[in-house]
Amino acid sequence: MKMKFGIKEVVAIGIGTALFVALTEVQIPLGFIPNTALQPRAALLAFLAAVFGPVVGGVVGLLGHALGDALFYGSVWWSWVIPEAVFGVIVGVFANKFAIKDGGFDGKAIVLFNVVQVIGNAVAWILVAPLLDIVIYAEPANKVFVQGFWAFLGNIIIAGILGTLIAVGYSKVGAKSSSLEKED
Repeated sequence: MKMKFGIKEVVAIGIGTALFVALTEVQIPLGFIPNTALQPRAALLAFLAAVFGPVVGGVVGLLGHALGDALFYGSVWWSWVIPEAVFGVIVGVFANKFAIKDGGFDGKAIVLFNVVQVIGNAVAWILVAPLLDIVIYAEPANKVFVQGFWAFLGNIIIAGILGTLIAVGYSKVGAKSSSLEKED
């Protein structure tokens, strides 16, 4: 994996974090599981990580979730902020393989994106979030593992549908617009 970090990545972090925070309040509650909802910001994070890599994915996940919690809920729930960053890093590690910037996001790349986002969501929400809830906040294990499972399920649906659609659209449009060359 070739790591590139420049002005585009800095701008992606700034805009991505702002959009992530704005999307914090856009959610469809899963009424039967407390404090768990379908959130389109999961698709945004998956997309940004898949395009710009693990640093952008991790930073947007960390800053976006922390700022969103602070602004809209008055406190930061770190056991759910850290997994968001973990998810962004996991998806971002495979950014070059997705070929979204190159206009090659189709077929195998879409399947790979969805396999990676499912694995990343599983690690973040079924493993990391519940364990941090137990360690940091002494939450009951049965409660947090149920919440983590439903967050995982909601995020794979949102990232799988909306994240894939955004990536396909960007791959078709972004690849064409970035192929401009300077004339002599």
